[in-house]
Amino acid sequence: MYAWPASEVPALPGRGRDLRIHDTATGGTLTLDPGPVARIYVCGITPYDATHMGHAATYNAFDLVQRVWLDTKRQVHYVQNVTDIDDPLLERAVANGDDWTALAERETTLFREDMTALRMLPPRHYIGAVEAIPGIVPLVERLRDAGAAYELEGDIYFSVESDPSFGGVSGLDAEAMRLLSAERGGDPDRPGKKNPLDPMLWLAARPGEPSWDGGSLGRGRPGWHIECVAIALDHLGMGFDIQGGGSDLAFPHHEMGASHAQVLTGERPFAKAYVHAGMVALDGEKMSKSKGNLVFVSALRRDGVDPAAIRLALLAHHYREDWEWTDGVLQEAQERLARWRAAVSRPDGPPADALLDEIRTALANDLDAPAALAAVDRWASAQASEGGTDEGAPGLVSRAVDALLGVAL
Repeated sequence: MYAWPASEVPALPGRGRDLRIHDTATGGTLTLDPGPVARIYVCGITPYDATHMGHAATYNAFDLVQRVWLDTKRQVHYVQNVTDIDDPLLERAVANGDDWTALAERETTLFREDMTALRMLPPRHYIGAVEAIPGIVPLVERLRDAGAAYELEGDIYFSVESDPSFGGVSGLDAEAMRLLSAERGGDPDRPGKKNPLDPMLWLAARPGEPSWDGGSLGRGRPGWHIECVAIALDHLGMGFDIQGGGSDLAFPHHEMGASHAQVLTGERPFAKAYVHAGMVALDGEKMSKSKGNLVFVSALRRDGVDPAAIRLALLAHHYREDWEWTDGVLQEAQERLARWRAAVSRPDGPPADALLDEIRTALANDLDAPAALAAVDRWASAQASEGGTDEGAPGLVSRAVDALLGVAL
């Protein structure tokens, strides 16, 4: 599966700082030193309703991660999946009278267009769950043959008790896990399971639903968590630097994925840091497909909103913060964009070397984009009120904002 075209990242003088980032598993901040190639896996969309502002906020966060690492002169090996076969996709296709493959392709195409417009740097590998099935089947067979999985009425479940470190990503107790499992695609109340939290590895073929040859597993389709594990192990290996996604993925998705991988390989950890973006709300409730309270990037673009303003609206909130989308948030971003563009359009300005350092420092400190925006605001204010004599300053500011924040001025 192809991703989307990359926007050019301008070169900046000097070198950025190593990234310090909040790790959900430890509850603290880690300084990551990835070596010459930084490795990151970010969970992608289930393509039945893309791209809402919650999606955009999540991928904006991990785009900043890429930009910080690139500024340290590292290469970035970024992998993202597409969950292009799953119950919600099939249910939406039935409700709309649509073919599920056509729905998935249409929404994935729209997602690519939105990511391009927002100047999100693309992954090196963009992998659909369907195309990963040939690599998933052997992993499920290995887990079953090792006694870490079992069959229930033709379905294959992973035994969470096979991983002594299960629970180490989310830090939740059993009751909290059970409640979230029921909310987020699990089936804790199914009779016959060894543990209510055991997740599906392979769903046996159901009448009227798509299925694939699973070898000794029989026809069926993979569970959600093992899809990402197979893709990440294939392209990144164990111990990659960041596993990322929205905060609603810490449990069960990232918890289960870590256990799958650790039992498969006998190694720990699956990822060095588990990084989660906050939720975006509308009208007081988390923006979600099930509630239908969504603001779409594509709709804003159709209404003539500059994608750079959308990006600035996202950047105005710390990536771990839960926040609410309002017309005022967008208006503030549009006004900021106009101020910045006016400031860099002048032939000279106040010196900007210190500003570049401020942006780098803010982003290296757990992706503190609001602090970076405030620094640019101060420079733009000084430019508007006092001006300056540094002919290179406006160009440096423009390049820095583009390279580090992904905003074209």
